[in-house]
Amino acid sequence: MAETVARRPARPISIVRHPIYSLFLPVPVVCFVGALITDLSYLNSGGNLLWVNFSAWLLAAGLVFGAIALVVLLIDAIRGTAAWLAFGLLLVAWIVEFINSLVHARDGWTAVAGAGLILSIVGALLVLAAGWLSRRMVEVAP
Repeated sequence: MAETVARRPARPISIVRHPIYSLFLPVPVVCFVGALITDLSYLNSGGNLLWVNFSAWLLAAGLVFGAIALVVLLIDAIRGTAAWLAFGLLLVAWIVEFINSLVHARDGWTAVAGAGLILSIVGALLVLAAGWLSRRMVEVAP
């Protein structure tokens, strides 16, 4: 009995065979991509500060739910699932977007033009890659 339990591969933490991180990970994906879209809208609107506020709130929500997803992915990775790459990408995306939120704390044009937009693009690409990898893990998981 103990021999068969030891040979079983570790599965992600799940509720009814659906990994828990897949409940939290879509929120930062949507929020960080949304922050990029609102940054682009700000640049195209001629400087309407409403878009900068939207970006700041999207970044805040993405950081909160990204931290929860990171904790769950870390637990899954420690347990032996194939979550290390998705965890690493999400961690780097979270750090980039945290710096981006500090940049967005500045006012107006300096919050978005230049560093803010570049950080939004990099963070959005990283979180999309992490989301894609985690989706592949869900499809492959037994």
